[in-house]
Amino acid sequence: MIKRALIAAVISVSGTAFSSVITANQAMAAEYLPAPEGFADFILEVKQDAAAQGISEQILEQAFADVTYMRKAVKQDKSQPEFRKSTLETYMSKRVPDWKVKKARQLYAKHQDVLEKIGKEYGVQPRFIVALWGSESNFGSYQGNFPVVSALSTMAYEGRRAEFFRKELMAALTILEQGHISVDKFKGSWAGAMGQTQFMPSSFLSFAVDYNGDGRKDIWGSEADAFASIANYLSQSGWDDSITWGRQVKLPAGFDAEQSGIKLKRTLAEWQTLGVRRYDGTDLPTNSIDASVIIPDDTNGRVFLAYQNFDVLMRWNRSYYFACTVGYLSDRIRYPAL
Repeated sequence: MIKRALIAAVISVSGTAFSSVITANQAMAAEYLPAPEGFADFILEVKQDAAAQGISEQILEQAFADVTYMRKAVKQDKSQPEFRKSTLETYMSKRVPDWKVKKARQLYAKHQDVLEKIGKEYGVQPRFIVALWGSESNFGSYQGNFPVVSALSTMAYEGRRAEFFRKELMAALTILEQGHISVDKFKGSWAGAMGQTQFMPSSFLSFAVDYNGDGRKDIWGSEADAFASIANYLSQSGWDDSITWGRQVKLPAGFDAEQSGIKLKRTLAEWQTLGVRRYDGTDLPTNSIDASVIIPDDTNGRVFLAYQNFDVLMRWNRSYYFACTVGYLSDRIRYPAL
């Protein structure tokens, strides 16, 4: 009886393992299926459009020489982490572990001179530059390995946000035309976000900075260019370095959640009158600052008073989770544990 049970167990486990191998092989094979019918015609149309907009034939030939339809990019588009079912607590615990805080402080110290110089020039506290750098690319160590032209071509053809990605594809070709990076090094995320800043190509064209003066806006390899580009984005988007991003608060019992949200602004004095307090229960600051009550999950979770700079972080990424996490990491950089 025992022998028969053991044999059955082995068969069961082997069958599961075999099924897993088949599934993995099927997924791998799917990645290398021929491109959908019409993709080649779409690329030809894009090249014609780009040529009409001034992209040289040489760049077009280089950019599209090995272009492929990337099914993995389509799959990634449907499983973005900010939109998966989660809570702010679980999101923060994954995005801001203690090791990342420690590394952020170490790298702040390492690059302190250039960070503080850039911070003064652009009016942005360096801790926010480091927090965004860490949040977007793990301080430059993970920038994505998708060929940008293939990823954007795929997303532009795939259709869900075709117009948006087609514009980004044209912007990517402009970056190549301007000579900021070569095609073989032009890598990024599945969506075409690039470099240590994870800028989309249109953001690159609007905000990237050649801070080290070498003639290229190198957000891939130059920390100085990346820091200045982040600061320039924040500065041009309305950043105010005289204030922080916000603070965690406590709401009074029975607070009406309809009074929350980024669009509803009140002064700190008005929120004080409505019963909102610092997280430790003490009165709010007396500064004359407009703020919004942000409830990422519900009133049982973390609640924040968000200032103007929070709005700027939301322009970077339209996610309460992301903006709160960047703010939280910046606070951890500023206030080291004793």
